[in-house]
Amino acid sequence: MRYYLQLFCSILAILTISCKEKPETKKVETSKETEKWVSLFNGKDLNDWTVKIKGHPAGDNYKNTFIVEDNCLKVNYDAYNDTFNSTFGHIYYNKAFSNYKLRLQYRFTGKQLSDGESWATANSGVMIHCEDPKNIGLDQNFPVSIEVQLLGGLGTGERPTANLCTPGTHVVIDNKIATDHCFQSSSKTYHGDQWVKLEIEVRNDSIIKHIINDEVVFTYTKPQIGGSVDFNEEFWKSKEGIPLKKGYISLQSESHPIEFKTIEILELE
Repeated sequence: MRYYLQLFCSILAILTISCKEKPETKKVETSKETEKWVSLFNGKDLNDWTVKIKGHPAGDNYKNTFIVEDNCLKVNYDAYNDTFNSTFGHIYYNKAFSNYKLRLQYRFTGKQLSDGESWATANSGVMIHCEDPKNIGLDQNFPVSIEVQLLGGLGTGERPTANLCTPGTHVVIDNKIATDHCFQSSSKTYHGDQWVKLEIEVRNDSIIKHIINDEVVFTYTKPQIGGSVDFNEEFWKSKEGIPLKKGYISLQSESHPIEFKTIEILELE
């Protein structure tokens, strides 16, 4: 009996030592950065946004062109009496950005005003790297910026969206300075009033991507000042070739009603 008791104690001692010598294991936590998207539009009012409409000073929301309704930021022409009169407008978020991802949803609704330009039917845009709205001329049509052009389908035929237009700017496409005003993306056509998801990735003055419904449809690089402008021409001519590293974000009014919602930004390092 004493033998078995000694044997049991010896085994217990061995096990105790073994457990003490066993390396301590720790759970390795993967360091996955949480994406911190921030809403730019609260769905209730236009706080933090500045309206600038051609022929009117910054801050004058002429004829309530931009309104908030049903948690949407709407371009609204109810008070226009069906006459647009080239009053191109934009609403600017009150902060400039440089490296970021912007995402939102949009849809075209209703009918274009009767005297709107033919090219402006189901046409709007998200302008990035915009000049400061406080510096825009009273009768200036568009800010110097990069435009992510939004087009709706016309019922038949192909009409891609998330195209590129360049008011007062140039970009590099296929390693060449592209000086045309507008360039077509590879997106599908979206007819009717369906919601379309847009994302724009902006990397300072290096690369910009247009993304529709999670598909990259256009990529270009090196946004810079260049080309014709309709205000303060000599000033902008003297800046030609200067890289566009940052700027304001604006949404466009071009004579066709459009709605925007879930406008969010993710700032990147």
